[in-house]
Amino acid sequence: QVRVVESGGGSVQAGGSLTLSCAASGATYCTFDINWYRQVPGKEREFVSGVTADGRTTASDSVKGRFTVSQDREKNTAYLKMNSLKPEDTAMYYCKADPYFCGTTIRDPGVWGQGTQVTVSS
Repeated sequence: QVRVVESGGGSVQAGGSLTLSCAASGATYCTFDINWYRQVPGKEREFVSGVTADGRTTASDSVKGRFTVSQDREKNTAYLKMNSLKPEDTAMYYCKADPYFCGTTIRDPGVWGQGTQVTVSS
């Protein structure tokens, strides 16, 4: 069973910074792809940024140049550093961890974290 724990988030003024973290664990899993999504009420959840188990990163056009994703492989933890925050970045942020069985490239279905609120005021 996979456990995903998010932390970080909060309220900042426009132009400020926040860092979110997402820690994944599971007895039979050793590595994870971790992706960040965000959602505002009434809208679909949208992809923000992510990092694969082997360190490849991706980001949506709306956050490129402002958000940076990184990982600590030993801790199976990903970090989303958010700079130059804008009011339109206000949302509930969720991470999703896709687990790989130890020593394999076999992946089980992903598990969502509980979400953390980010609020950016103008």
